[in-house]
Amino acid sequence: MIKPQNRSEISMDVLKRQVFRGLAILAALAGVFFLFQPRIREAGAKKNLLEFWTAGSYGEVYEKSREGLAKNPLDSFFLTMNGFSSYQLALTQISGTGSLVYIDECIWSLRKVLLGKNADKDGRIRYVLGKAYYLKGPEYADLAVRYLEEAKTALYDAGDLGEYLGLAYSALKDYRKSIEALTASLNPRDEGADSDLLLLYIAQSYMGLEDWDAARAYLKRCAEQSRDTDIVVKSTILLGKVLYNSGDSDGALAALESVLETGGENAEASFEIGEIYASRGDTIRARAAWRRANRADRNYAPVWSRLDTI
Repeated sequence: MIKPQNRSEISMDVLKRQVFRGLAILAALAGVFFLFQPRIREAGAKKNLLEFWTAGSYGEVYEKSREGLAKNPLDSFFLTMNGFSSYQLALTQISGTGSLVYIDECIWSLRKVLLGKNADKDGRIRYVLGKAYYLKGPEYADLAVRYLEEAKTALYDAGDLGEYLGLAYSALKDYRKSIEALTASLNPRDEGADSDLLLLYIAQSYMGLEDWDAARAYLKRCAEQSRDTDIVVKSTILLGKVLYNSGDSDGALAALESVLETGGENAEASFEIGEIYASRGDTIRARAAWRRANRADRNYAPVWSRLDTI
C-alpha cells in the first residue's frame, strides 16, 4: 500500500526535481558553451575584422584574415576578406612585383570562395576578381571580362564596373563592346577627372576602329573640359595623331606644337612632329624634332629607331 504524501512532502519532492532539473540544464549549457566556445571566439574575431575593414585598416584585415585561414582554410568569410584586403593592398604598392604578389593572393582567395554553394549570386566577389585579373595584365583580359560580366549579370552596382569592363574589352581589341561599356558609364552631369578619363578611353577605342571622326570629337571634348594637365596633354597628342591619320597634317602639327608651347618639353609630341616632317620629306626639321624628343626623355623608346638619322 502506497503511503499518501502530505502537502509539505509533495512540495519538497517538486523542489528537489526542480533543483536537479536546474543542475542538469546548467550542466548542458556548460557543455554547449564548451562545445561552441571556439565558434564564439571566431565570431568575435570576425567582428573585429569587419571593424578594421570599416576603418580602412586593410593591412590589419589582411593579417587577421590570414590568421583565420590558418585555422580554417575553407572559411568563406576569411577567404573573402583576404581577397578584398589583398586587392586594396595591391593598389598601394610602389613596385609592380609587389603589387602582383597581392593580386595573385586576391585571385587565389576569391576563386576559392566561388567554389562555395552560397557564392552564385554574390556580384561583389566577381567584381573584385574581374578587376584583379585586369590589373594582372593584358593577357588576363578575357578572365577580367568574364567575371565583370558575371558581376553585371548579378546586378552588382559599382561606379567603375563599366570602366574596367570597357578597358578589358579594349585590351582584347573588341573595341565596339569597349565603347558600349565605357559610354554606359558616362555621367553627363559629372565633369570631373573620372569622366575625362572615360572620354579619353572611348576616343582610344574609336581609334582602334579607325573611326577618326568619332575619335576626334571625343578627344576635343576631353581636352576642352578637363582640368587635369596630364589628361589634356595626352588627349591633345592623340588628337594630333588622329588628325594626321585623317589627312590633316597641318592640324596635327598645330595640335602637337600646342603641347610644347603650353606644357613644355614632351618626348612623344616632339617625336610625332618629327614623323610628320619626315612624311613630307623635310628631313632637317624631322631630325631637329627627334633630337628634341631625345633631349626631353633619353628613355623614350620610339625615338631609338631614329637615332641613326639624328
